[in-house]
This record gives sequence, structure tokens and C-alpha cells, in this order.
Amino acid sequence: MMTAARSVAAEAVEFGKTFRGKATRPGDAGYEEARRVHNGLVNKHPALIAQCGSASDVADAIRFAQRVGLEVAVRGGGHNVAGRATIDGGLMIDLAPMKAIHVDPEHRRVRAQGGVTWAELNRETQRYGLAVTGGVVSSTGIAGLTLGGGLGWLMGKYGLALDNLTSLDLVNAQGELIRTSQTNEPDLFWAARGGGGNFGVATTLEYQLHPVGPTITGGLIAHPFDRSRDVLSLFRESTLSLPDEQILVGTLAHAPDGSGMKLAAMVTCHCGPLESGELAVRRLKQFGAPVLDGIGRMDYSELNSMLDAGYPKGAFNYWKSTFLRELSDDAIATMNDCFARCPTPMGQLLIEHVHGAAVRVGAEETAFPHRQEGYNFLILTQWLDAAMTDRCIAWTRDTYAQMERFAAAGRYVNYLGDDEGTDPVPAAYGSNYRRLRELKSKYDPKNFFRMNQNIRPSV
Repeated sequence: MMTAARSVAAEAVEFGKTFRGKATRPGDAGYEEARRVHNGLVNKHPALIAQCGSASDVADAIRFAQRVGLEVAVRGGGHNVAGRATIDGGLMIDLAPMKAIHVDPEHRRVRAQGGVTWAELNRETQRYGLAVTGGVVSSTGIAGLTLGGGLGWLMGKYGLALDNLTSLDLVNAQGELIRTSQTNEPDLFWAARGGGGNFGVATTLEYQLHPVGPTITGGLIAHPFDRSRDVLSLFRESTLSLPDEQILVGTLAHAPDGSGMKLAAMVTCHCGPLESGELAVRRLKQFGAPVLDGIGRMDYSELNSMLDAGYPKGAFNYWKSTFLRELSDDAIATMNDCFARCPTPMGQLLIEHVHGAAVRVGAEETAFPHRQEGYNFLILTQWLDAAMTDRCIAWTRDTYAQMERFAAAGRYVNYLGDDEGTDPVPAAYGSNYRRLRELKSKYDPKNFFRMNQNIRPSV
């Protein structure tokens, strides 16, 4: 074992001499920072981190891993809650240095490398009043969110992030660069749009852009927790008639000042004409006596980063999620009772409503199958004190167990954790799972890309 370890270490030293990116090993300057991902619960130590500056660097790293027999994890933004962006004793392919962005305002397209975050992409596209559906937290990487689906503020009008992909550059398990689209390797393009990192490393993503902002109508409105049932009932009623331009998220959360005060809140984005946006949010603003009303005109980039401070890097994270069959009175009451027992001032329950363009795509048109209007429920538990870990995890699991009777069959792959009792991947892909396994056999038969929510080859 020690001989094998020394051999890999020696190979890593030789690789670092010719690698055009930066090869970082334990003990090197920058290693500790590079190995860490967003979730503080994840504490893994790669044998080597290949910080890549180009697709060629990625290809070299993959060929090196194949040659010496190292397992591989791929880091884009590093936000994946399950920690699949890093690995113990293997090779982390780190795309963080790959930040190139090119906007073509005439054709409303943008090409961005795999290390770009939504804040960085929005900064460039909003210069032209253009945007694409992205994550609700701007520090999230574009690649991971898009390849797993891409719920976001613009999905009612413009579909999921993956629905806006026009082409994708991937480095496959053989270290070959492939540009895939509807007309070039269409099976691979279908599989990658929802199949996560199972089919290669996304080095460049090209999106269709849409006229958005720079000023939109949006923000957060919050009420005392003792009004939570009424607030979530209003949320449910409002989602029955939302225009495509509007997205609404309901939440039971804590005050951002750290006081621990529990709140019932809604966050919204209306990306249409400002006058229409003002009419669309009027009912929300006229309801009850909110303790905070932050809904109004704002820059789209401001909305997209508004929640960032509530998700600090390094905080301990433990999540559970599922789609709901319906948001019934009983489900609302159960959420309310569970949240009353939340042990951490950074814990929250989120209900994301999906409608409009996001559900007008056929379930089999992309690998992402969840195309029914409805609600995605997320228990998002964060804490800063390691001594709270057992209590926070236990509360999350108990809340999930209490909500299971309201759950639909589907799961959102981007929210899956790393301690599921049974394999959750079939539920994440539903009727598309069989085809995905067949395509995994075609494009990655040895399951080289397996540090992910893994789709196993069919043979």
C-alpha cells in the first residue's frame, strides 16, 4: 500500500512538471483553500488538485488519472451539498480558474467556461440587458446547476437553465474534447441536460439569452411566524394564477440579523414590464402587516445576489428535499409544527413553485423529467457550531420523515445529499433513467465519472 502511495505521489510530481495549469498537492501553498468546498461538513483531502485553465488542461488531468488509476471528482462552483466536487485520495479537477465569458448581444448568446459563477455571468450579460435562468444564490457555479436542471428566477418565462443550453463542450473519459448540441452528438446533449457530471467535464457552456432588466420587480416580504399558516396559504393561492414572468418562493426562515426570530416569508421575481410587475406583487404587499417589505424595483443582479449572505461558505449544511403531490392544509400545518422545533437560526424550509415555460417541455425531451407544475420542498439546514451537528441533522431527518406522506415520487438531483438510505437516482430521473443508463454504457462504460449522483452503466 505504501509503495503504491509513493508511486502515485511520484507520478503526481512528474505530472506537475508538465501540466500547464497548477498542480497542488497536500502541503503545498494554497492546498487547504483549494480543497475546501461550500459545505463545511465536507472535509476531504484529494491526493492532487489539478487547477485547470483550459479544456486541454482538463484533458491532460483526465488522461493522467486514467494512467495512474486515480478516482476523479470535478469542481465547478463547489456548491454541491453532497460534496461530490471533492474526493479523498483521488484527483480533484478544479475548474475555478476557467472564467472566460463571451457575450454575443446581436445573437443573444453567451459562451462561458465551467468555472464561472452566476454572479460573474450575470455581470457580463446584464451590461446588454440580457440574462438566462440561473441559480437563486449567485455564488453557485453555472455548470453544476445547469447540468442537474437549473431552477431559478426566470424559469417561468424562459424555462430551466438547461432548457437554454445551445451547445456544450465536454471532455470525455478518454480525454477527448467534444462539442455537443441538438445537431452534433444529440444523444450526448440529451443526456448531459439533466444527467449532471455523469458524461464528462463541462468546459464551456453556451446559452440562449433573453431580454431581462436591468431593472425588474422583486424582493422579499416577511411576516411574524404566528402568521405562517396564513402566509403559506396565500403563497399557495397566489401560485395558482402566476403569470409566466413571475416566480414565487415560500419559506419558513429566521431573521437575517441572527436574533433567531422565526419568520414566514415569500420571495418573488417578476421579469416582465415594470408596470405589470407592480400589479403582480400588489396582493403580496397588501396582505397583513409584514415585519419586512423589500419588494419593489431592483436590478436583476441585485435580486440574484440578495440571498447570498444567508449561505456563507464553510457553514455546515445538511439538506433533504422532495417534490410534493400538493401543498395541502395538512402539509402546511406539518411544516409549521416542524419548523417551530428548528434548532438552528440558519435553518429554513423552502417551497419552490415550478410553472410556465419550465413545464411546457416534454418529460423525455431532456434527461430532466420533472415537467409537471407543482412544488419542490427543501429542508435547508445550516449551522456554524460543530457541537450542533447531531441536533441539526436529527431535526432535518425528522422533518423529512414527517413530510414524506405528502411527497411525490420525484427528486431534484441538485438537492440530493450523501446519506440516502436507498439509491435516490432512479427517482431523480423517473422514466428517463433506463435511457440514461444505456447512454452511460455508450459514453462512459467503465463509469469513470462516478463521483456524482451516479448513473450506473446498464451493462
